[in-house]
Parts: sequence; structure tokens; C-alpha cells
Amino acid sequence: MSQTASLLDTLKRQLRAQGKTYADVAAWLSLSEASVKRMFAERHVTLARLECLCDHLNLAFVELVQAMETEERRLQELTDAQEQSIADDHELFLVAVCVINGYSFDDIHRQYQLSESECTRQLLKLERLHLIELLPGNRIKRRVAPNFRWRPGGPIQRYFQAHIANEFFRSRFDSESDKLLVLNGLLSRAGNAEWQQAIQRLAKEFHELCERESVLPIEQRFGTTSVLAVRQWQHGLFRHYARKQ
Repeated sequence: MSQTASLLDTLKRQLRAQGKTYADVAAWLSLSEASVKRMFAERHVTLARLECLCDHLNLAFVELVQAMETEERRLQELTDAQEQSIADDHELFLVAVCVINGYSFDDIHRQYQLSESECTRQLLKLERLHLIELLPGNRIKRRVAPNFRWRPGGPIQRYFQAHIANEFFRSRFDSESDKLLVLNGLLSRAGNAEWQQAIQRLAKEFHELCERESVLPIEQRFGTTSVLAVRQWQHGLFRHYARKQ
């Protein structure tokens, strides 16, 4: 990711932290809100505009750069061995998913049948994995980046495919909070690549939405899982009837 893109991502988080919107930015820069959205989407901004936004946020430009560097040092993914240690321990897996999603110590203890000592023991394991920093009073400081992900094809993803996928899809997806779309069509390699980029942008929007709502009480939020996938594939039935080339 370019430094400009990283700076803009950091700036967006600073805007959200201060309760500012694209409408505020538009007013500060004398632009339309559509132009502001395009500026952030295209990751193109002048230094003068960055300095203007920093001024309105009472943030020195150097502080914005320092915030960006701090965020870039946060974990984006674990090693294969670290993921395996989590996948092998169900309690640790549960607590890891909770803290990545912003649960506090009390939230975990209240929602799950883990004693305070069990919670503390699992949190200390996560601290040794550098996922969190456990502060006095059992306060949890996450050390993962906003775009943290499990390794593609790694132990957690394999665990999901082996143990969770069937349970996940054992649903009619007909409730208000559910949605299932199965899309099928013909794409060139270039079209496939463009679609994958669109999925990546959607994933980024999901992470940003989770971060934006992280200020809400845990009681107002519920676990939401989306499976975004694309592959060159056809059902085995079609392959069975296909003519041999």
C-alpha cells in the first residue's frame, strides 16, 4: 500500500474518532461530498488538503504520520505456527475471536462459560502471541491492524472448512439479518481479477464498518459472518457430462 493510501486510511480513522463525516470534510475543502468520496476512493489527495484536514482536526501533520506508522506496525496476520496453536485450543480460539472483535474481559466472562482465571490464562497466551497487550484491571489493548486476517489456506481457514462450513451453510438464510447470494457467470481472466478487486474493496468496507460501530455497547452488536469467495469452478455434475478435450 502506498504511503498516501496509508495516510488517508489513518485520516479516515481520525475523522471517525472525532465524529466527523464526509460532509464536514466537503465543507472544509470547499468540495462536494461526492468529490470527497471520490478523493478517498481513488486515494488521491494533495499535501495542502491533508494539512487543511489536519488543522480542522487539531492534529499536527507529523502526528498523523506517527499514527500511520503505529498502525502499520500492528499485526495484519499471524504466522502459520501461531495460528496452529490457536486452532488446537478451542478455548483460546474462542477468546482470540472475541478480542479481535473488540470484546472486553467482562464481555467474554459474561457471555461464555469461562471463569475469570480461565479468561486470564487464555489472554496471557494471546499476549505471548502479540495479539494483545493485557493491561492492569484486565483491560485488553488489541495489537492487530484493522485489516487483520487469518492466513489464506492457513490453520484457522482449514479449521473453518473442516468443522464450521457445514454448520454455517445449514440455514435457509431467510431471516432479516441473513443474506445468501450465489452468482454464476462467464468471466475472462481480466474480468475475474476485476471482480476479486471488488470483493477486496467490500471486505475493506466491512472492516471499516466494524471499526466505526466499535464504540457501540456490546449488547447492541451481534456476531456477523460473511463468506466472500470466488474461484474458477463448476459443479462436479457438469464436469461429469463434459466432453473430453
